[in-house]
Amino acid sequence: MRLLARYLGGQVLLASAFVLLALLVLFAFFDVIQELGALGRNNYGLGQAAVVVMLNVPGHLYEILPVAALIGTLFTLSRLVGNSEYAVMRVSGLSNWRVAGYFSVIGVLLSLLVLVIGEYVAPWSEQAAQRYKLLATHSVVAQQFRSGLWVKDRSAFINVREVMPDNTLRDIEIYGFDADGRLSWIRAAQEAHWRGGQTWDLQQVVETRFDADGIHAIRNAHLDWQSVLTPDILSVLLIAPEQMSARTLWRYVGHLKENGQKATRYELALWSKFVGPFVIPIMMLIAMPFAIQGPRAGGTSSKIFIGILAGLGFHLLSRLFGHLGLLNDWPVVVVSILPLLIFLTIALMGIRWVDRR
Repeated sequence: MRLLARYLGGQVLLASAFVLLALLVLFAFFDVIQELGALGRNNYGLGQAAVVVMLNVPGHLYEILPVAALIGTLFTLSRLVGNSEYAVMRVSGLSNWRVAGYFSVIGVLLSLLVLVIGEYVAPWSEQAAQRYKLLATHSVVAQQFRSGLWVKDRSAFINVREVMPDNTLRDIEIYGFDADGRLSWIRAAQEAHWRGGQTWDLQQVVETRFDADGIHAIRNAHLDWQSVLTPDILSVLLIAPEQMSARTLWRYVGHLKENGQKATRYELALWSKFVGPFVIPIMMLIAMPFAIQGPRAGGTSSKIFIGILAGLGFHLLSRLFGHLGLLNDWPVVVVSILPLLIFLTIALMGIRWVDRR
């Protein structure tokens, strides 16, 4: 049985690797087409576009590895069934449920790889790609309002006009309020540079205080500023929540809750990170009922097509539940886990149905 397990695992991993390579090339081609519109802007040329495309590869790898595992499993099992190899394995004592167990182990190993990529590689590469493109085109990070970025920091409100790609803040205004909600002071600075430890170095600062005896203005060339606003939080301006690391999402969700702001979208992305490692094993189990049917059920291409539709159905159902959860404020745990449980039930029922035939 160990020999059969190694053989099945090797064939599935090899087929999945070929599918993954083909999909990465396809996505890279789409990225190249998208970057053509920015060519010629300042110093942004083909070389810079190629760097951006390469930096986007880990993010695509994180997204399409479950699909590659699904198609690879479908292709391998369909080929084994078509060559009667799978029938020989069954006669040798290999059950469908044992094959499902093998695929679950392979899926868990691939999930660990996806977990490492999604937590450490993809967020860094996506952010690096955005920053590199902004630097090459001499652009500024797009802000949420015409007046810039607004952030609540405990009893203060922060307005940042420009966030540069190197995390330099420009034209900062900080409005401090007392316990009664009255404006107590305003601090304006030309620039702020990150020093670490939740500390910014404000430059060319003008602080205006509203005291009982009048209004006072204080000027400083440099001033340390302690704030919950960190480069990790600023990174949400550069990459989508789904592409952020779980650590960054966890900190940002905590920041939003501390300031009484809605964090449903980021909580949903965080829980998607938690349940993400279970997607690949379920994708491989979904492939089994379609692939291990006899030749009369259709050829390899038709089985792959049906299996891909099942994978797309899982993706669309997850997206649908996500949007419905955001609109109706459903519990993010239910929204994240329910599509997974539905398709796991479908996969197990399909394997049981095929096993009984």
